[in-house]
Amino acid sequence: MDFDFSWLLLGLPIAFVLGWLASRFDLRQLRIENRQAPKAYFRGLNFLLNEQQDQAIDAFIEAVQNDPDTQELHFALGNLFRRRGEYQRAVRVHEHLLGRGDLSRADRDRAQHALAQDFLRAGLLDRAEAALQKLEGTRYENEARLSLLAIYERSREWAQAEDVAQKLDESDQASYGTRRAHHLCEQATERVAAGDLGGAGRLLQQAVALAPEAPRPAIDSATLQLRKGDAAAAFDTLAALSETAPLALPLYAAAMQQAAVASQRSGEALALLQRRYVASPSIDVLEAIIALGGTPALPDDAPSDAAISAQPRDGYIAHLAHHPSLVAASRWLAGERFEHEQFHPQVQRSLDQATRPLMRYRCAACGFEAHQYFWHCPGCQAWDSYPPRRVEEL
Repeated sequence: MDFDFSWLLLGLPIAFVLGWLASRFDLRQLRIENRQAPKAYFRGLNFLLNEQQDQAIDAFIEAVQNDPDTQELHFALGNLFRRRGEYQRAVRVHEHLLGRGDLSRADRDRAQHALAQDFLRAGLLDRAEAALQKLEGTRYENEARLSLLAIYERSREWAQAEDVAQKLDESDQASYGTRRAHHLCEQATERVAAGDLGGAGRLLQQAVALAPEAPRPAIDSATLQLRKGDAAAAFDTLAALSETAPLALPLYAAAMQQAAVASQRSGEALALLQRRYVASPSIDVLEAIIALGGTPALPDDAPSDAAISAQPRDGYIAHLAHHPSLVAASRWLAGERFEHEQFHPQVQRSLDQATRPLMRYRCAACGFEAHQYFWHCPGCQAWDSYPPRRVEEL
């Protein structure tokens, strides 16, 4: 059977027309999608500027569906999810980005950093730590180290925290010497609890070398020296500290008094405490003076009615003459005898209850109050944010 070429001549124009129509349809569809994507993007941007985050998310999702290859839309959508507290959706967006093979190195680092932020905000510290460690050597390195430092400090992993702080210190972005000294002091505290006094001493020596003017390494060193029975060395350490950090004296006045009594240097300690009390009166310094059997020295311009007797307890009266204090008044009344002595215990209990909140320390950064002095605030995680004075004296 011979082939009829007339069908071929007829089919070629038909194929051409069908191809042309198909191309026109594809181009039209592409134009429609390209017009829809920018519209959805700008609509989402408008919602975002008007703080309508729900509508903005819907618009960006539409834009991503129309143009799934656009990285910026994915980043915007992931950040919106994170701000909304929808951390699982943010994680999925950023993990999807990291799973793409066509992503540039810069965008991959950016997605890794965004994923780490998702985990941090969600409180998934283990996964955040792993994500942050992958940013070593990238432009997000220092930011990642700061976040790692916060994680290690919050979880009380002091050795890892000190390692990260050392890297930050070596990067010349800021000085982390005092912070590293805190980390070493925390490790020393753990060594003392474990009975390793020698190891604790070596750590404290490193802390003193890192931050020679910071009060904590010296205070912890003196406490360790007292524990070892070397009261003379403890007193020398604290006496030297009173020259470099006199404002922190209320924190170690009691330890100085104990070291002075144990090393038979009460007179030397009393003179030092009285001199510091005149410059900066404090209830803690006052009580150390009274415990040593002395009375607070008065300033040169003290009024004549501020005279006190030789009784150490009357030091509270001298303090009250210049610094009205419910705590000092309660301490003085505790040792006095009155006409209705049978009611004195009830009155004293009431006074003690009233003065207990006044004896707290308060964080200057977040206002967290505690009876114990904290170098690292449990509330806001800030270092050295507690003034060394009680609430009543602020």
